Amino acid sequence: MKMWSGRFREPLDPAFEQWQRSIVFDWQLLPQEVAASKAHARALCAAAILTPLELTSICDALDGVQQEFWNPEKHGEIRDHATAEDIHHFVEMQLVARIGDLGLKLHTGRSRNEQVATDLRLYVRECITVLAGQLTKWSAALAKKANAAGEAVMPAYTHLQRAEPVLVAHWLQAYVEMLLRDISRLLDCRDRLNFCPLGSGAVAGATLKLDRTIAAQELAFTGPTLNSMDATSDRDFVLEYLHALTIVGLHVSRFAEEITLYATAEFGFIELPEAFSTGSSAMPQKKNPDLTELARAKVGRISGAAHTVTMLLKGLPLAYNKDLQETQEPVFAASTAAISLVGLLTRFTLALDVKTEKMRAACETGFLNAMAAATYLVHKGVPFRTAHEKIGHAVRYSLEKGCELGDLSLSELKEFGAEFDDDFFASITLQATVDCHDVTGGTATARVHEALAALEPRLMEIAGSIDGHS
Repeated sequence: MKMWSGRFREPLDPAFEQWQRSIVFDWQLLPQEVAASKAHARALCAAAILTPLELTSICDALDGVQQEFWNPEKHGEIRDHATAEDIHHFVEMQLVARIGDLGLKLHTGRSRNEQVATDLRLYVRECITVLAGQLTKWSAALAKKANAAGEAVMPAYTHLQRAEPVLVAHWLQAYVEMLLRDISRLLDCRDRLNFCPLGSGAVAGATLKLDRTIAAQELAFTGPTLNSMDATSDRDFVLEYLHALTIVGLHVSRFAEEITLYATAEFGFIELPEAFSTGSSAMPQKKNPDLTELARAKVGRISGAAHTVTMLLKGLPLAYNKDLQETQEPVFAASTAAISLVGLLTRFTLALDVKTEKMRAACETGFLNAMAAATYLVHKGVPFRTAHEKIGHAVRYSLEKGCELGDLSLSELKEFGAEFDDDFFASITLQATVDCHDVTGGTATARVHEALAALEPRLMEIAGSIDGHS
């Protein structure tokens, strides 16, 4: 029997009935539906709608439903259930099968509108905790690779042209900073969504005088939502979460793009781990960067989910509309994509073989010390714009001669400025070029080591913050 069929005389069109069912995807909310139902049952007991014995019977039966069905072998039985419209209907049917009409009392004082709003908040909250934890592990893997790189150097690029040398550790730390911002955004989103819709009813609030703090506390929410119309129709938290996932995906894509480039023969900076690569069906010599190429592509799926939900919410009148049912599949798809991807990237990062000798060789040609050379002149009292021009002329001369700045004689250098002296050559060595960036956040060796030393307590603090949100 339908949960709403009393007013209707005609059966549903069979094709429409199958088309409008959400059990085919919202079966994934079973643990959240069970938890929220138990919390509601406790509120009903406090309001004397259920006796303590009935409460125990209902909670035991709900635990039995989860224990029976929440394993991979049983997921298909929920998804392909012949008559359940949605996960709420499925759980109610299972309750009635176990404890009879007592199972029907559980829906007293609540609506599916508030149920799905609560279940989705619980689901997103859990996904945030899992993903933030995985991002922390990936950050730790990047930090470990950075420590292992020591004082190895590589070219940094602007406009995909070699610009200045940096420590390999500095490059890896750049991604750590991105990921730590991602974690912060996710936890901030979680704080905002962490309010309980139970007790909001269909639109105007429960018709029973329920103590809404009971369910909120039972589910570890900060408190109950403050407006029933908003609570049942709000999907801001879904959209905010998906946009936060999109930024995670963008950072993953940037990392994947660089690894893909650096693993080419033209760069030769990275050797891809075989455990995360595949070969060609036609060319026996190939080792293809499948992981990074797929990682680069996943942002499309995640960003698409955010765009889908944006369009679903645009122009919806208050309060609940069945359009909101369509917000669930994008959340499930994007969450699965992000969580599985970041979990793989931790192991992939640790398996990367960084070719530091090749990276260093790339730093020793191409005038990557030109900025350091201009800085040398600045220390001699030359205005930077003038210094820039003098070094530019020296670079042009070196290009025509087929050599680097350090290969020019002092007499040749003095053609571009009387300020050049013997100490110029020491100021443009690779080490000196790296270490002249001696500012907070710079690539000077000491600064990078300081930043790496500071990373461990930062990661520990963030891990503690995630645990505090679990």
